[in-house]
Amino acid sequence: MLFIDFSSAFNTIIPQQLINKLNLLGLNTSLCNWILDFLTGRPQSVHVGHNTSSTTTLSTGAPQGCVLSPLLFTLLTHDCTAKFSSNHIIKFADDTTVVGLISNNDETPYRKEVAQLVEWCGAINLSLNVSKTKEVVMDFRRNSVDHPPLTIDSSAVERVSSTKFLGVHITEDLTWTTNTMSLSKKAQQRLHFLCRLKRASLPPPILTTFYRGTIESVLTSCITVWYGNCSAADCKTLQRTVNTAAKIIGTLLPSLLDIFLARCSDKATSIVKDPTDPSSILTTSPPSEILIHNVNC
Repeated sequence: MLFIDFSSAFNTIIPQQLINKLNLLGLNTSLCNWILDFLTGRPQSVHVGHNTSSTTTLSTGAPQGCVLSPLLFTLLTHDCTAKFSSNHIIKFADDTTVVGLISNNDETPYRKEVAQLVEWCGAINLSLNVSKTKEVVMDFRRNSVDHPPLTIDSSAVERVSSTKFLGVHITEDLTWTTNTMSLSKKAQQRLHFLCRLKRASLPPPILTTFYRGTIESVLTSCITVWYGNCSAADCKTLQRTVNTAAKIIGTLLPSLLDIFLARCSDKATSIVKDPTDPSSILTTSPPSEILIHNVNC
């Protein structure tokens, strides 16, 4: 798996290239002209203290923090797809991952995929940050072999045992211990503030609101992805934080297992109801016949 990092992805968008792709997608001409006008001729200056720099007019890139920028970048890169059947390219805004299945020790399709992706990025003015790009190799064979390092623009890509992708730690052994330990540590640090609020005599409803917003939200981040395959020890570690918070607040709190099952049910229902969801092809039965199982691998 190659986790790609782009250098200032949104800032490198060339408006006219984007408009050309939007036209190919069949977008209304008036809408395309509005987007082009929005992205070009933008005045920008820097204000520090009582000093203001001279104004510079920008005609490249998309504004940082604008809700439209991730969508425009997604449309710009819509044609970034895998060229080999053994590979997949997963995209979420500017987070891009190449997943390659290597059979019979033949890495050629995977390496060619990466090479073509680098060439495609150059054509649309995207620059890969090789120093922040990471590779994780999952090899469960008894007699595994050393894989030669992957190079991009004559620079070797760092191979790591784990990396963070969309807030979730992915490891080479496909276990979730690293991820759960990270979540547990972050949640434990926030228990300190819950204790301070308790000592300030805040009522349980306010403490519960604080817990759900700052602690439960951390423990349940992407929980439908990883909780079902967590080890019993990891589940106990996370649940221990919930139990401690419940004692501090003085009320019952939903267990992580209950939250996991509820969110899985909600997700399955939304997939069934949305025929455009990529996972909808996996659901051929009506919602009343779909069973959700907690599979521990």
